[in-house]
Amino acid sequence: MGRKKIPGLIKRAGLWHIDKRIGGRRVCQSTGTDRLEEAERFLARLIEETRQARVYGVRPTRTFEQAAAKFVLENQHKRSISSDIGRLKLLMPWIGDTPLDRLHIGTLQPWIEQRHREGAAVGTINHGLKVVRRILNLAATEWIDEYGMTWLLAAPKIKLLPDTNKRQPYPLSWKEQDRLFKELPRHLAQMALFGVNTGCRDNEICNLQWEWEVKVPELDTSVFLIINEAQLLSLRVVHNETVSKTEGCDHEAKPHTVSKRAEPGSFP
Repeated sequence: MGRKKIPGLIKRAGLWHIDKRIGGRRVCQSTGTDRLEEAERFLARLIEETRQARVYGVRPTRTFEQAAAKFVLENQHKRSISSDIGRLKLLMPWIGDTPLDRLHIGTLQPWIEQRHREGAAVGTINHGLKVVRRILNLAATEWIDEYGMTWLLAAPKIKLLPDTNKRQPYPLSWKEQDRLFKELPRHLAQMALFGVNTGCRDNEICNLQWEWEVKVPELDTSVFLIINEAQLLSLRVVHNETVSKTEGCDHEAKPHTVSKRAEPGSFP
């Protein structure tokens, strides 16, 4: 008769999985192996790590794959999460099984060299490094486990690669600005003209209303007071002359100074 397996191991889809209460909490995860002996060693190590953490305050070992999964789950609201997931998929074969406390720029070097061989731009590689750096910083500062410890004692410094070929930003010339505005739909051209003359952000431009206008009789003009609702002390002043010179602004018919209505054939 064969020996009995350790309680808490279940075989599903050819792999052994853990389903067991350890240290007062239920643990459900894959061991990543189809061999019973290896799965039992995995479970025994997990039980011992839990005991070490509870009794002696030893930080449990967690892999980058575990940290990446937590990062993805907590950042579903990010508009760039799909891009981050794509970058993490490229990293997993290289560092997925690496414990967090063994990750540094040296362990990332083979992945960096491979991406260079594949022809990836420096900026693209740096985006991947930024995701790794963000995850490690969260593990060292914000992620607290059930034992009251952060996932990582301290985050290593992940230095980005120098990008010597990156195009530097520069101010548009009058000629370039004129060409750009002519390519825009009328309602967007108005917003762009307003933006370059005031320095307002897109949200401020789209929401600027006539009721925010304040008369300044001493100067025979008026200004708009823009109050940031998130920071009530932040106040911006926009000269009305800039608004009134933006073609198509109808003070009487529209509450907003700049029309946000898309025209036929324009961008959404």
